[in-house]
Amino acid sequence: MRKYLVLFHQAVKNHSVPDISHAYESHWNRLTEKYYARTEWPDAEAVAPLVGDDATFLVLYRELWYRHVYSRLSPDGEDRFQSYDNYCDLFNYLLNSDGPVPLELPVQWLWDMIDEFIYQFQSYSQWRNKVHNKSEHDLELLQDGGVWSAYNVLNVLYSLIQKSRITEQLTASGAGGEPEAVAGAFGTRPLYKTLGYFSLIGLLRVHVLLGDYTLALQMLDHIHLHQKNGFLNRVTACHVTAYYYVGFAYMMLRRYPDAIRAFSHILVFVMRLRPYHTRSYQYDQFNKMADRMYALLAMCCALCPTRLDENVASAMREKYGEQYAKMAQGDADALHAYQELFLYACPKFLTCTPPPYHDADALKAHAQAPPLDPVQHQLRIFLAEVQTQQTNVPIRAFLRLYTALGTDKLASFLDVDEEEVVEMLMVLKSSTRSVKWTAGGLLEGTLVRTSDLQFAIDGDMVQMAESQIGRRYGEWFVRNASRMHDVLVALRRKPLPVP
Repeated sequence: MRKYLVLFHQAVKNHSVPDISHAYESHWNRLTEKYYARTEWPDAEAVAPLVGDDATFLVLYRELWYRHVYSRLSPDGEDRFQSYDNYCDLFNYLLNSDGPVPLELPVQWLWDMIDEFIYQFQSYSQWRNKVHNKSEHDLELLQDGGVWSAYNVLNVLYSLIQKSRITEQLTASGAGGEPEAVAGAFGTRPLYKTLGYFSLIGLLRVHVLLGDYTLALQMLDHIHLHQKNGFLNRVTACHVTAYYYVGFAYMMLRRYPDAIRAFSHILVFVMRLRPYHTRSYQYDQFNKMADRMYALLAMCCALCPTRLDENVASAMREKYGEQYAKMAQGDADALHAYQELFLYACPKFLTCTPPPYHDADALKAHAQAPPLDPVQHQLRIFLAEVQTQQTNVPIRAFLRLYTALGTDKLASFLDVDEEEVVEMLMVLKSSTRSVKWTAGGLLEGTLVRTSDLQFAIDGDMVQMAESQIGRRYGEWFVRNASRMHDVLVALRRKPLPVP
């Protein structure tokens, strides 16, 4: 272990990115599994003599140390406060220097740094809002406050974006110009450019956690999300995270076609790359996030039926076929199925208002009557839309049986009055239209029809014009022909059987 730390420090000191990457992604995880799976790594004070008291390396080491505590162990209140202080030291070192700092780190580490920074903020917020079972020491720490606030986290991310001038670089690149011309002294360095780019993805995540979906999508106005060879694809975890939060934001904004497209795209991507990540330390994380996106995709398809890629549709039915059938049919258990999948797949939302730890009486009243949990609040918002959509299921079934139908007759079928039927038809008409992205920013788009059932209300008559879209076999044929070709090639390469 001593040899590893010395070599790790030497790699950081020499700015050898390949050696740093090897030490970070391979050796660190291997030593963790072998020696520190259920215990802490040595403290930074114990490591300091081995690295010549190098302050920069010790800050990076503490970042890894606290990350290990959060992922493998259970952090206490002291750990949460000290990890915040260490991140403050790290980002102050990067942002408050007179010029770019002499530091080079692998792209994967830079993404993990931003990702872990937001995760620890999320973990602290959830821990802070649980007022029960707090020790006296934790209560004293929480009375001071001032750490892991949403303002501080957002300030760091926006400062990294501003320092790197990443938005100006992306704008220039999109217009066919030279990003280096507008990058400035900091933005030309890979360290700052990469951190600025990942901070945009981080802001997307934070704004979704705070429930501001419009602002979340605005963070990616300068990122070409659908560009195949873009910077986004360099780190798989960043790629998957971005699409997860984009798809969820679209779903909460009721833009179900865009949400389905986002989830389908990234699930195909994960499906293709899964064989290459079996040995990755993030393999389990990819699988968990993919399962959550399948659940979100099932809800979106139930609300807006859409033809999916055959492999994605098959995997979705295998995982959540029972819940999907309930949601699509709109039966008595549909609402429960929506609730179950939403609570499983949604992000762990945050609230910016901490409990009143500075006032004992107010804290006691808060514990007896806690405010609504942010997850439950977002669930209520989503289920309100679902309940509206559920009224469309029976009326849609009747409309498919006729080419023309009187509103009085339809009212008798549904056992409601005629005025209510007209209201239901208007709700159905509104729900079959949605904004769909075509080009530009993620919030832009055109109004399109999302259903194959089209109708018009003419006085007291409902005129139907159902347009059936035939199944397209071309994609299925090409995919299976390619598979057959691969099988034949493999068989030809095998040696002939010896009699």
